[in-house]
Amino acid sequence: MSGRTLRVVPVDGSPQAVADLVAALDAATSGTGPAVLPVPATDAPAAPVPTVPADVAVVVATSGSTGEPKYVALTADALRASARATEERLGGPGRWLLTLPAEHVAGIQVLLRAVLAGAEPVVQDVREGFRPAGFARATGRFPHGARRYTSLVPTQLARILDDDGAARHALGGYSAVLVGGAALDAGLRARAESAGIAVVTTYGMSETCGGCVYDGVPLDGVTVAIEPTGADPDTGRVLLGGPTLAAGYLAAGPAESAAFDGGVFRTGDLGRWRDGRLSVLGRVDDMVNTGGEKVAPAAVERALLAVPGVRGACAVGLPDTEWGQIVAAMVVADEEPGPDDDALRAAVRAAEGRAAVPRLLARVRAIPERGIGKPDRATVARALRGVRTT
Repeated sequence: MSGRTLRVVPVDGSPQAVADLVAALDAATSGTGPAVLPVPATDAPAAPVPTVPADVAVVVATSGSTGEPKYVALTADALRASARATEERLGGPGRWLLTLPAEHVAGIQVLLRAVLAGAEPVVQDVREGFRPAGFARATGRFPHGARRYTSLVPTQLARILDDDGAARHALGGYSAVLVGGAALDAGLRARAESAGIAVVTTYGMSETCGGCVYDGVPLDGVTVAIEPTGADPDTGRVLLGGPTLAAGYLAAGPAESAAFDGGVFRTGDLGRWRDGRLSVLGRVDDMVNTGGEKVAPAAVERALLAVPGVRGACAVGLPDTEWGQIVAAMVVADEEPGPDDDALRAAVRAAEGRAAVPRLLARVRAIPERGIGKPDRATVARALRGVRTT
């Protein structure tokens, strides 16, 4: 393959490693250096291919929910379009704080937005994990009066709110706090807004240069379409297009390449498009077919999270000889024992109907996660199958 050299850049969460990555990203997007593949320092594979097409600036390894990562090729034009559209939606340029892993597309975009705004990003050292105290200290490095932005996953937002100290106060000084990577439940958003935090939910993926739909509304130039999966024409698979779209996958087979057919990306997400606003209902493959009725796990989770005293929830389908599948859920309570099972089931029944009611409920201290804050549904399902058989 002729084209541009691809350089693997290991990052370990330290400010120095991030500074090296920023320099590499700046050179890659300006055309003065090789394309960049950021990877965790503990897992630094060789580049999937030695060269990439000449217009590709950054390659991102997806989280690989199926166990096999894909390598997404992003052009400099797409990355700049995403950064500019974000800047316009948020009301102008500002200083950015990085709290996320720099090898993920959301972290890369924080760095590129900072470069576009002409200011070095502030970096929280997360080598030992995310800590609210570290967030507060990092925020203190911003110049006084600077317009500031950051990007968090829901787990980080919850930890800051639970801190109830310097970190919560610091977060209230941001002009916008982007929250993505996983669904943000209504209760957590309400807690944040009541604390004076300017939350903006984002939806997107590596294949769209990160978040491209903010609070349900596409960024300028981004298109949203629905490929119906049932009788409702407004509900189905989400298709995304526009200037932030990736160039495709590196070394992709026919099935992977087909995801980009027609100038759009066929996501694996189920969504509803009404009145110019997108609601994401969960993964198409996660739908539970119980007794002939289809249930969206995300809808079950929203109903559970709306119950006072519930902090976290993850719903999955388990095989069942009578029903085909049953709905099962893990629940994290604010305090033990938390709401009883009857109250939880009643809330789901009222919101989503009888078919959506979990037949199995398990109390846990934390929902297993993968990537940056996404529930690990495969692990949850294995654990719940174990509970059911004991």
